[in-house]
This record gives sequence, C-alpha cells and structure tokens, in this order.
Amino acid sequence: MSIYNFSAGPAVLPQPVIAQIQAELPSFQDSGMSILEISHRSNLFEQVLHDAEQDLRDLLTIPDNYHVLFFQGGGTLQFTAAPLNLARHHRIGLLDSGHWAQRAAAEAERVGTKVHVLASGAETNFKQLPILARPVDQNLDYVHLTTNNTIEGTMTTALPNTGRVPLAADMSSNFLGESYQVSDFGLIFAGAQKNLGPAGLTIVIVRDDLIGHVDNLPSMLDYQLFAAKNSMFNTPPVFAIYAAGLVLKWLKQQGGLDTMVARNHAKAALLYDFLDQSRLFTNPVKTSDRSTMNVPFITGNTDLDNQVIQDAQEHGLVNLKGHRLVGGMRASLYNAMPLAGVQALVDYLDNFEAHHR
Repeated sequence: MSIYNFSAGPAVLPQPVIAQIQAELPSFQDSGMSILEISHRSNLFEQVLHDAEQDLRDLLTIPDNYHVLFFQGGGTLQFTAAPLNLARHHRIGLLDSGHWAQRAAAEAERVGTKVHVLASGAETNFKQLPILARPVDQNLDYVHLTTNNTIEGTMTTALPNTGRVPLAADMSSNFLGESYQVSDFGLIFAGAQKNLGPAGLTIVIVRDDLIGHVDNLPSMLDYQLFAAKNSMFNTPPVFAIYAAGLVLKWLKQQGGLDTMVARNHAKAALLYDFLDQSRLFTNPVKTSDRSTMNVPFITGNTDLDNQVIQDAQEHGLVNLKGHRLVGGMRASLYNAMPLAGVQALVDYLDNFEAHHR
C-alpha cells in the first residue's frame, strides 16, 4: 500500500532526494565521511552551500542586489529578525490574515516595534484575505505579509500596493510552490520544512539597501553580518542545507518553478472540484482566496471528522488532521506530493461519502 503524507510540515520530500540522501549518507562525495560529520569549513561543504544558493537564484531569478542568507530558528525567528534589521523607525504595517501574521505582530512588538494593522480578515474568521482599502502610510518601515496561511487555507497571489514601502513576506508555506517576482519584495523569508527540505533551515532573501543600517544587533539575527560571513558566522545547519540543495536540483530537473506551480494548481483543482460538488465535505474559504498548498475541509460533525482521519490513515492517507485551532481535516499539497496522492485522497473521500450520507 502506498503511503501519502499530507502533513503541513515537516512535510513530504521527493522520493529521489530521500534515496540520494540514503545512498550518500555513509560517505559524502567518496570522502569516507558522512554529510552529518563533515566540517562546515571544508571545501566539500563550501561547494554544497555555493550550489544551493546558485540553484535558488536560478529558480527564482533573484536579482544581484539581493542577498540569499541561510539561517536557523525557523520562520518564527524572522518575526524578530525582520523588525530588528529593517524597522529603523520602529513602525511597520501588517496585513492580518490569521495566526501566523498575528504571531509576527506579537514578536515585533516584543522588540519595541509599533505594528499598524492595515487590514484584517478577522470579521470573516479569516476565511478570506484582508483587503487593503486605503493608501499605505509611506513613513512605515515595511509591510508584513503572510503569502500563504497554512492554518486558514488562504493564499495571496495579487500583491497589495504599498507604494515605496517595502513588502516583507513570510513565504514559509508556499515558497517555491507559487510564483512571485522577488523584486516585488524587500524581504522574503521561509522555513524550509514545507517545500524545500527538512526542518532546521530558514531562507532569507533581502534587498541589499535595506540592511546594515542598525548597529549592535544580536549577531545571530544580523542580516548584514550573515551577508558578510556568507551565512557562516557560526556552524550552519549543514545537513539541512545539503538536503535543501538536493531538492533544488530536483526542482530544476522537473522543469523549474513554472512546472511545479502548474502541477500544484492541477492538484489543488482536483481536490477543490471534489469538495465543491460534495454533499458531505466543504471547504470554508472564499474561492478566490484559496490556497494551492493547504486545503482545509470539514463535514460539520467533529466525530465524523475524526472518523475520516482515522479511516484515511488505514488507507495510507496520513496526517490529515486539521490544525488544533480550527479542527477538521487539512490536506497539504506541497511540491513533492504527487498527483496520484491527491487522486487517492479524492477517491477515498468519495467512497467515504457514499457510505455516510
């Protein structure tokens, strides 16, 4: 029986990447040393780091005036790092699209940054994205945007007009799964554990004119220091960068970002089309705001939801339990989830519905 992992993260990885990791684990590049034990100062790892950055630049067409930094601490650490580095006047705007946007606001306020909520989806219980209805104060340091809301199942495709105020995007759950122009942002950050690799690595892409203006930052949160040290101020997450590098090469082999985005839209359409015609299952999100990465759905009966989750696991469809804040079910359709997995889920849900009307 095939196992399909619908976890929101840490999430499914491409099978060829897992196989390559397994094959190379005892001796990386015939060195006699595992990737788990090589020095981060070795030529072996320097090549890994260089290739990972270059492949990422190629896939996203990252302009030369942007730094690519490899951090630890997850996307959550960047909720603190971003205001420390970019909020020179201690005032930022925020589009409140749900849990992770609110977490970002709370962390910014902890370091003395005033957060102005420019729009909120709270009135719809975050079933649709906030709409920016008025011009943005041009004295703000930046506007924080969560491009994909893993819990609520919403995703931004049309970016808000913020004038000359830079956009800072938390792309953790649709990084490399949806297409954006890097030059439309001042800052992009993303935890790797959705579409890029195992937990432990965070990617930061930042425009060079926005950093280096704040003194005496904590070293491990200083974008300028990490840029100057090529992300090796301290020991970086060697294995996580290596694994992410393999995923980046796999993405290139698949045809690049455009190919993956088309596949993701096809997978999402397959599931949404079923949910929209179902008499048992529903997706609560406004159609135009639906995420292609994370699809929440419910029956309206908690006991029945739990039965779906348990029975699905017995059919090889695992990690469908919704986030504890919203309940129900959630299917995460990241890059490495094959279309066959989504078809298997739809077939299972259709069969379940036929026996529980």
